[in-house]
Amino acid sequence: MNNTVNKNIEEWSNHPFCEETRNKLNHLKKDKVKLNDAFYKNLEFGTGGMRGLMGVGTNRINKYTIGKNTQGISNFINSNYHVNKSVVIAYDCRNNSSELAKVVAEVFSANKIKVYLFSAMRPTPELSYAVRKLNCLCGIVLTASHNPPEYNGFKVYWKDGGQIVPPIDNLLISEIEKLKFKEVNFNFRPELIKIIDKEIDEPFINNCLENVINEDVKSRNDIKIVFTALHGTSSIIIPKLLKKAGYKNVNYVKSQMIADGNFSTVKSPNPEEIESLDLALKLGNKEKADIVIGTDPDADRLGIAIRDLKNNLKLINGNQLMVLMFNYILNKKNSEKALNKNHFIASTIVSTPMIKNIAKYYNVDCKLSLTGFKWIAKMIEDFPDQKFLIGGEESFGLMIGDAVRDKDALSASLAACEMISYYKQKNSSVFKELIKLYCLHGFYKEKLVSIVKGGEKGQNEIKKIINGFRKKPLDYILDSKVKYFCDYSISLKKNLISGDSENIILPKSNVIEFESDDGCKIILRPSGTEPKIKMYVSVNKALNNVNEFEKVDKILNDKIDRIIKSIGLWIQTTLIEFLD
Repeated sequence: MNNTVNKNIEEWSNHPFCEETRNKLNHLKKDKVKLNDAFYKNLEFGTGGMRGLMGVGTNRINKYTIGKNTQGISNFINSNYHVNKSVVIAYDCRNNSSELAKVVAEVFSANKIKVYLFSAMRPTPELSYAVRKLNCLCGIVLTASHNPPEYNGFKVYWKDGGQIVPPIDNLLISEIEKLKFKEVNFNFRPELIKIIDKEIDEPFINNCLENVINEDVKSRNDIKIVFTALHGTSSIIIPKLLKKAGYKNVNYVKSQMIADGNFSTVKSPNPEEIESLDLALKLGNKEKADIVIGTDPDADRLGIAIRDLKNNLKLINGNQLMVLMFNYILNKKNSEKALNKNHFIASTIVSTPMIKNIAKYYNVDCKLSLTGFKWIAKMIEDFPDQKFLIGGEESFGLMIGDAVRDKDALSASLAACEMISYYKQKNSSVFKELIKLYCLHGFYKEKLVSIVKGGEKGQNEIKKIINGFRKKPLDYILDSKVKYFCDYSISLKKNLISGDSENIILPKSNVIEFESDDGCKIILRPSGTEPKIKMYVSVNKALNNVNEFEKVDKILNDKIDRIIKSIGLWIQTTLIEFLD
């Protein structure tokens, strides 16, 4: 173990760390590998804030790392703001979330900052809404989103209701890094902590209804819905929301509507993975449901299964959900003659390129950002003269309207029910409408592959693999020559055929992208919250009519599989020199 690890261990062996923490540290010393991983670095902010394993150590989520972050934010607020110093705090169903939220509330109050603390678990979208509703400077939610049970996290929102972005994020990190653990003030002031619940719940639900309800839907009793909260926070809001919207034929997976930080009925509480919806799909088939919906623990992302052409329930991916919802919302606005060039939709560089075609069709502006809804939320502030309509990302997230400044599975769940009701009323289906969109805009197909590299050694391998692709870019994607190579770390897009270059007008980020002559794309980036490289593959082909759907679908699936295999071989052979 290096000097940093030994120094950190020595610090945590003494005051101000409590006896319970010191006892856990002594136990951890029996496992040198785990001990090193817990102390070799400080847990860092990523695309979703700070997220990591719970436990003792500088590289873990615990009372002290959470407290230090809260103290740094408190110092920043007290140095830069003199009035209206208030924050709002929420937490999800995870083990220790309520206790950690209490720690955050206490540290803020100890620093003379007013705190609004939710009385029980609440969804992340409601926290985003509450920041602006209560006119707070900051919002914190204790969550690790869809990560496994051993994780927790600390998402930070600023006064616009969006997650922190430059320059605020770097200013806060600077304040945090200045601190020593002994400087954290845990001497809380109970008079500065106010418990909240219904006064935010009710306006939040009403906003969802006002934002999403489609007046053209005549009956909401013609569809059957199955819903699961996957043991998470949507169980607080969704039953009230669907009932108030007028949906009566709703079946809930009862065992998964109960809060459970161990997620005991699922392998992973991630609705991106079909296994997480196993119980919901079984209930959906039993009840002959039109739609099955599942949300992750903090209710910011959702998975949806709909009936396909053979009447089987099929989980659609995040890009398909986004394409469907964007078209549905834009078509609704267009029919109301409420669209013009001042409207914009938003997505990210790793999401389906098909969004650009839809925007062009409706004659609205389409803006692309780096990965993460914090960048989409920032667009609302950056372009005040334009009206934001909807944002989406391939990671099963949607943001409809601007009252919530993050992905919101609650309003998206209601919108999905409205969409399916609307198309059923027109003797169509969501799946048929998706195929129509492929015929109109081109059949785009995407797949995300994750290359997991755990621990300190894995972090180094991730860096070497990404840098290897930079030093030795792909020449071909299968048999199609690579035309564009984008390196977002230096904001450069290069035409490898002509040699021309242009600047990328986005913040610098550790992302590389290849685009071939035939429109195939490969994007690689390290995850901001997990020890893995994420590889996004996109292919496309014209679809001339509905009858060709299955044939073209197979062609695109086969192409994606061949691309993934070729990249694996590339890493093993061409890039091996960079891993030595």
